[in-house]
Amino acid sequence: MATLAETARALVSNRRGILAADESIGTMSSRLESVGVPPTDENRRVYRELIVTTPELSDSVSGIILADDTLRQRLSDGRSFPAALANLGILAGIKVDTGAKPLAGAPDEKVTEGLDGLRERVKEYVSLGATFAKWRAVFSIGSELPSERSVRANVHALARYAGLCQEGGLVPIVEPEVLMDGAHSLAECQQVTRAVLRSLFDELALMQVDLDGMILKPNMVVAGKDCPEQPAVEEAAQTTVDTLRDTVPPSVPGIAFLSGGQSPELATRHLGAMQNCGELPWELTYSFGRALVGPALETWRGDDGNWEAAQRALSVRAVANAAAR
Repeated sequence: MATLAETARALVSNRRGILAADESIGTMSSRLESVGVPPTDENRRVYRELIVTTPELSDSVSGIILADDTLRQRLSDGRSFPAALANLGILAGIKVDTGAKPLAGAPDEKVTEGLDGLRERVKEYVSLGATFAKWRAVFSIGSELPSERSVRANVHALARYAGLCQEGGLVPIVEPEVLMDGAHSLAECQQVTRAVLRSLFDELALMQVDLDGMILKPNMVVAGKDCPEQPAVEEAAQTTVDTLRDTVPPSVPGIAFLSGGQSPELATRHLGAMQNCGELPWELTYSFGRALVGPALETWRGDDGNWEAAQRALSVRAVANAAAR
């Protein structure tokens, strides 16, 4: 059996990245409805089967993060999703948080929940074939946001989650996302991202989380989507790398960026530009959701006749991101 450190390194090695297919039932239902597909359990299952059975996906994707319902479902040939992924040489992951909820005493801010019963759920997920997990915390930039209360509450939860996962045999993907929503500048995003990451690694150290057995999944440092001055790709890439050099210990094996609402093409260009920012102690890769599978969903639209074309659309994005590494 692979150690946590070996699994973590496998997730970020050989130019491959991590595909996030862990949308909640509500989110996935909304995305199906947006392309005219009825949001049934079966359609969610079929769509995710389309994703995991894409030919040669393992050349570009090392792991796929699944939702709880998908982890328990089966492909049309009877195999469980984790078993099918294992046969393809792809690791199965699981989203374990229960979503961001309003944070008491902090208007307009949220804290991610799901720690109750997590030790028992981790044990079950391991028995079902999961090898790694994910927990996402979100931080908004605004007038006096994020508050210290929000940062401390969320990084504490991330660190407790990571410790419970490692105790139970799962590699934790630790995801602190500074949101792109708003008109903030690149410099403001850098300031907030740096503060969040410093607080996060202080808390991880307090909880004695083994850094070589985890993956960091942060936002790229970019301007808010409503900012009138959008930085050049190279500037955003260099600013992101500089921020990580300031905050992330070299013992972390890999950093798998989220796309955060960027277009598929822009997220890939940012990832590629970071590879030219000098020698780094960690692997830089991707853990994209919509930026990878969005084109496939738009192509499929619930029509079996579009199955192969949809898988080609996914393959194109996966290959492009692997090439960007």
